[in-house]
Amino acid sequence: AGAPTASPSAGPSSDSPTTGPSVLAAELDRLGVETVLAVGDVGAIDGAGVEIASRASSVDVPDPATPLDDVLAVVAGAEDVAATATARAAGAEVQALPEGVVDLQASGEAIDALHASTTTDTVLIGSSFSTVRDAAWSVAAARSGAQLPGGGQRFFPDRRFVALYGAPGTGALGVLGEQDVAATVQRAADVAASYDAASDRPVVPMLEVIATVAAGAAGDDGDYSNELSVESIEPYVDAAAAAGQYVVIDLQPGRADFLSQAKRYESLLSRPNVGLALDPEWRLEADQVPLRQIGGVEAGEVNAVSTWLADLVASKGLPPKMFVLHQFRLDMLRDRASIDTSRPELATLIHADGQGSQPDKQATWRTLHDGAPAGVAWGWKNFYDEDAPMLSPEQTMADVSPTPDLVTYQ
Repeated sequence: AGAPTASPSAGPSSDSPTTGPSVLAAELDRLGVETVLAVGDVGAIDGAGVEIASRASSVDVPDPATPLDDVLAVVAGAEDVAATATARAAGAEVQALPEGVVDLQASGEAIDALHASTTTDTVLIGSSFSTVRDAAWSVAAARSGAQLPGGGQRFFPDRRFVALYGAPGTGALGVLGEQDVAATVQRAADVAASYDAASDRPVVPMLEVIATVAAGAAGDDGDYSNELSVESIEPYVDAAAAAGQYVVIDLQPGRADFLSQAKRYESLLSRPNVGLALDPEWRLEADQVPLRQIGGVEAGEVNAVSTWLADLVASKGLPPKMFVLHQFRLDMLRDRASIDTSRPELATLIHADGQGSQPDKQATWRTLHDGAPAGVAWGWKNFYDEDAPMLSPEQTMADVSPTPDLVTYQ
C-alpha cells in the first residue's frame, strides 16, 4: 500500500495541502503507526512540531549489525517505490524486473539476475505478483538459472517447436531412429531450420523419444509394452541439451498404466530439458492387444500423471515442462473437459497425430479443437510416408489453422 514520505529538506514554510510535515503527521496518526523506521534526515518533521515518540507506543530502531543482506527483494519495475526503498535501506539486495514484466519465467534477464544472486531468501514486492499461482516454485525455478533455447522458461506463445519422432535404434517407428545420436540431433536442427522463414516465432528443435514401445507380445511382465532403459535414452538427452534442443519422452504403455511407466524415467524427467508425452492410442484394457484395438485413457489417469510430474517440478525447483497428450480420436482422451491444466509447472499440449489425406487430417484438427480444455497448446504431425501428400513447412504454417505450436515429423 506504499508508505508516507516527506522531503528531508522540507520545513514548516514549505508545507502544502498535499505534502510536507503536517500532512505526514496526520497520515501517521490516521494509520495508527506504532513503529517508525526513519531513513535519512528527519529534522524537517521535528521542525514541524511533530512528536513521533508521543504518538507511538514504542520506537524501534533496526540493529545495523543484523541487516537483511541475505534477502533478494524482487520488484516489478517501479511499482512500489516506498517498499523498494525500505528493503534497500534494510540491507536487502534489490532486483527490479524489466519494465512490464511480472512473470519470472518469461524473462531471461530476470532468471539470470536471480541465478547470479548469492542471497538465500527471496521476497516479491508489489501487487502485480498477486497473480503468481505458486510463488515459491516460480522463484526456485528462476533461481535455478535453467533456460529454454531463446531465453526464459515459457514454452508458448513465444516460440515454436519442430521435432523428430521415433525410438532409438530403429527406423520402423519414426525418423528419430534412422541415424545415430549425433546425426539425429543434426537432422532435428536442419528440419527446424526449414521453418525459420515461414514461422512467425523463433523455432526450437526437439526430439520426441519413444521410451516405452507398444508390443505385439505380452512380454515377461504381461503388459504388451517394451520399456527402454534410462541408459539407452540418456545419450539423446545429453546431446540435445548440448545442442540447445528440447526432449520429450513418449509412453506407449500397453496394458500398464501411464503413471507407473512415467516413474521409471524420473531421473530423466528431473532434467530441465526433458518433458513427457502420453500416447493413449496404446493405453489398452486387460483384454486388448496393440494394433488390434485403439486405446484410450480416462481424465483421472492423465491428471494423476500431471500431478506427479508437476509435483516433481515443484519439489526440485525445475523450469516448467512440456506435457504432451496425443490424440486423433475423441475417445482416446475420455472426459477430456476434466483434464486439469491448472498447474503452472506444466505446459499442456494436445498433439493431433492422425495420418492420411489432408482433408481428413484437417477435419480431425477441427474436431479436436471443439470443446478442448482451455489454455492448451497444439501440435500437428507430418508423416513422411503415410500422409497424402505431406505438407511442406510453408504449407504447414499457412494451411493449418490455428497455426500449431509444435510440429512433429514421423
